[in-house]
Formats: sequence, structure tokens, C-alpha cells
Amino acid sequence: MSGSHQEPYIRKQLRKGGATLMDRYSNFGIHGSVTSRKISRASSDAGDSGPRSIVSDISEKVVDKSSEDVVSDSLVEPSGQSLSGKKSKLPRKTSFAFPIIKSDLNVDLDEGDDTVETSLTAHETDVDCYTSSDTARPTIERSYSVNKRKSSLSKIPLPQSAASFYIGDSPHMEVVESCESINRLNSYLKASRDEVNAGVPGRFLHAVMGQDFSDVSLVASTIMYAFYLNETRKIGQFCTVPVINMKRADLSSHAEIKWLLNSCQIDQSSLIFLDEIDLSYYDLFGGLKLVLLNGDRLPTKQEAFKEAVVEIFGCKKDSEYPWVETVTAGQDCSCCTLIAENFALYSPEILAGKGFSRLLLASILLDTGNLTYHHCTSKDKYIATLLINGAGRFGCNGLYQILRYKMYDVSDLKVKDILRKDFKKWMRVGKPDGAGSRGMGSYIGMSSIGISVAQLLVHKDTATQEIVYFQQSEKIRLLMIVSGYYDRQKNFKRELLVSAESVDLMKNLLHFFNSNASQLPLKVLHQPGLRDEMRAFEVDQVTSRRTIEQLLDEFGGTSKR
Repeated sequence: MSGSHQEPYIRKQLRKGGATLMDRYSNFGIHGSVTSRKISRASSDAGDSGPRSIVSDISEKVVDKSSEDVVSDSLVEPSGQSLSGKKSKLPRKTSFAFPIIKSDLNVDLDEGDDTVETSLTAHETDVDCYTSSDTARPTIERSYSVNKRKSSLSKIPLPQSAASFYIGDSPHMEVVESCESINRLNSYLKASRDEVNAGVPGRFLHAVMGQDFSDVSLVASTIMYAFYLNETRKIGQFCTVPVINMKRADLSSHAEIKWLLNSCQIDQSSLIFLDEIDLSYYDLFGGLKLVLLNGDRLPTKQEAFKEAVVEIFGCKKDSEYPWVETVTAGQDCSCCTLIAENFALYSPEILAGKGFSRLLLASILLDTGNLTYHHCTSKDKYIATLLINGAGRFGCNGLYQILRYKMYDVSDLKVKDILRKDFKKWMRVGKPDGAGSRGMGSYIGMSSIGISVAQLLVHKDTATQEIVYFQQSEKIRLLMIVSGYYDRQKNFKRELLVSAESVDLMKNLLHFFNSNASQLPLKVLHQPGLRDEMRAFEVDQVTSRRTIEQLLDEFGGTSKR
């Protein structure tokens, strides 16, 4: 076929491009049920200068399954054709626009069905391609999952974006593109978990672990760097696994992490948390090799494993372990910026997946305050631009707003999860209680919350009892709940809710507060229904959590009799 025959056809399609795209995908409708539509084209149509003949085979199927309804769509797109009629050995990837879903659509899905999977079936082949009417054309496979929304984003003040304006936002469902790189990542996570469950026979446990901060950066960097090492360093003696330095139960307190993992389609059941693996067992028999992320030394709880450290990645200053040969400096940028840069050098195409790039991008945005903090580097901004596909229709600003909102939204959390969200405890050695008694270990706990004490107490009818249960489960003699929030006049407020093990301990604490009123001026908050071992206060001046922690440390939780 000559190029002169193709040229008018191409110009015609360019002139009608907008209408053609709308027509092609406007027939995907969901009104009580989901229809399956297959559009096929005769191969001779691609080169005709006259009107194209499109044969539509429209079928509607309902597939009954016990767990979910699966609907299959097949849209076949041409790829790898040469406009000049010359032979091309490289397949050309064709961009795909998902059908427009209006914001007022009504979806009738059973309550038990959470996902409708839409598979756009095709295959990408690396074969010789000609502009010939009887030559099979390679195609590209894209698959999408249509998920019922588990949480609404309507309360989040998202910035306006072009995607939201043209496509709208469905209140019932969201469409997520299946990501080949995420599929590879999930396969790796499952294989590594299976290996750990089997005891890692005959191999070293090569564990990648970050600091003991329960945040997005910890989870994202641990998962991604472990995957990077597994892909680039094929050492048969090493079983490289990510170990997230937090308890699995703590994940329920971090809505931003859960939302991010779900939106990126990460298999959470394959993740390994600190309380699910016994590192001391592997260290005892010399089978532990540790990779430390984003720090110059291990957290205090894991300091006993320091001899097992073989690599430090993202170190901000000189390492305290001089025997470690492999050390990557942090360069003052986000840890996930360095990881994404490594992926870009090793396999840049892996960053094209939306879910894969979103996990890295989310960490960078939170670490740098949406690229606005003074310590944000030019490399952070460059890598964030490289990963911008991960932001999806929200854009970087919208993704950042969602994560920040989820960090402080406690409406769906239980009281114990609110307290555990930002919680720390430490041990102080108390004085002997009487003659012949030994020194007693005393645990003090401090929980920081972003709502007022009144809101916490009315969060649930049994809030007071749940606070006591949390205190008992953590074996804490004294629990200090530190509230910091903004009132309706945008004034910052600091409040305290103190729960002591006994009335005597509370009396001793009140005496201590009175003697340190210059550092911590308190005003009593009268809250109905408080136990005798509980007291609520308003701090009269702006006081940092660090100051309150130092006072608690000085008090020591020692009971005077």
C-alpha cells in the first residue's frame, strides 16, 4: 500500500480524533450491571482510504462466582506499524484512554463483591510488522480492576485537576490499572515470605530494615530497596527480604499507609513485620545479614544486631559501624529518591507502572512537604517529576493532600488505634516501695493525638474504659495523652489527659505538676465520667511535646509513700 493512500486517511483521523476517541469508549456503561463489549477490526481496514468498516460484536454476559463478578473486555489496538510502509522490527506501544465514568453513575454491586476486574486482552509480540492487509498486527495488553470504594475522598479538599474536570469522580467505584511492575513486586514479596516461613534453609537471611518510625517512608523504602537488591544482586546464598520495623497491628492505626498500599495494589498479606520474624534466631547461628536504611545506626531495640549489619543505605552522616564497607550517603534527599534513581539507572521502564511509581512518589512528597521544605533538593524535585505518573488524576498536590488528610483522620479508628498511632513508652527504675522490697521497673507511656481531649472521650461511649484497657495491655503505670489541635479560630491548643495506675500515683503526679508550674502551666478541664485515676488539663502556654516528655522522664513514675 502506498504512502499517498495513507496520508489522507491519517489527516482525516487527526481532524476527527476527539470524536473518534469519545465514540470508541463512550459505550462502556455501568447502569445496574456491567456490559462486556468487544470491538474488532478487519486488518484490511487499516490501510483503506475510504470510510473504515468497524464490526462490533456486542455481548452481555453475567458470570456467577462465589466471591466476585468478573467481566472481560477486549479492545485490540494496532501496534508496530510503519507509516512509510517499511518493515519495522520494534513494536510500537499504543496509548490507551480508559472510558469516561461520570460522577453520577449508579452501580448496583452486591455488598460482598468488592472488585470487578476488567481485562483488556491482547498480546505484545516482537515480530516483523508490515503495512499489509493480511499481516497479523501485534497488540498491547492492559488490564484494569474496578474496585468499590472502601472510603470516600469527598471530605478531602483536593485541588482541581484536569482529570477530575473531564472524567469526574465516581462515588461508588474507582478504576485502577493493573501494573506489571507491581505484579513482579507482589510475586517477589510472596516468594520471600514463603522462604521465611520455611526457615530460609541453607541461606543467609538478608534483611532490609529501616528505623522504628511508623510512617509511609519506612514502609515504602523498606519494600522498594529490598526489591531492588533482589533484582540487581543475584546472590544465591542470600534470601533478601523486607522487614518492616513495626508491628502488623500498628498498621491499623495508620490510615495513610493502608490507603497507599491499597491504591498501589500491594499484597499486604505477603509483607513481613517485625513481630512476625525472629531476627535473634538467625543472628544466634550467624545467619543474619542486615541492610540498614535511612540512618547511621540501628534503633535501640535492635542494637544487639549491629554486628550483622553489612550495608547502610541513605546514611545522613558518618556511620557508627566502621566495619561496614557498603555505605550510600543520603545526600540530604529522601531515601526513596535515591531508590527511584537506582531503578531509573537499572530498569527505567519499571517506573512506568502507576502503582509502582506512586509508592515511591508518596514517600518523597511526605518527606519534603510536597517539595516545599527547605531541605528539599533538586534531585527530589527531578525524581518526583519522573514519577509523576504515580500521582494519577489527583496530581502531586492532590496525592499529597490525601495522604496528609489520612494521617490526621481518626474517624474510622478505634480508641486504641488512635492512641497507638503516635505512641512511645520507656522504662524508669523506681524507688523501693518499702523495707525489704526490691527496685521496681516502671513503664511510662506518651501518646500524641491530633484531636481534643473532649473529642477523644466522645469518640466512643466506652472511650474511658478503652483507654484503661490500652494502658493495661501496654503494662504502663502512667499514660500521658498529649493533644495538639487547632480550634475554629485557628488557634493552636494543647491539652493533656493523664491516666495513672492508682489514685496515689495520680496525687504524686499532681504534686509534681504544681512544683513545675513555670514549665507546664496547667488549667483543669472538667470532663464528665472520668475515673479517679484520670485527669484532664489545658496547657496555658504553647509547650512542645519534648518538654512534656522531659518532665515525665524527670518524674519517673515513682510512687511516694
